[in-house]
Amino acid sequence: MNQLWVVRDLMAERGLSREQLIARSGLEPRVVDAILEGRYTPSPQQRKRLAEVLETVPEAIAWGHVNPIAHIHGHGPQFGRSP
Repeated sequence: MNQLWVVRDLMAERGLSREQLIARSGLEPRVVDAILEGRYTPSPQQRKRLAEVLETVPEAIAWGHVNPIAHIHGHGPQFGRSP
């Protein structure tokens, strides 16, 4: 299986700063920040633009949220509580 990269790792590998990624991709800073923080999954068109800047294909990048699913709604594990 081929290795999947996260955007931050590819940026480091390519020597790109946040500002350079924003300028070259044409995406809004708030969108890039949300992607870098794992709070936003980009659209197919946004993925293509980012992949071009990062000199790879969209399929080589692990897109999506990095927060555990249980914490999305503010409910973490409930240890020691009865149902």
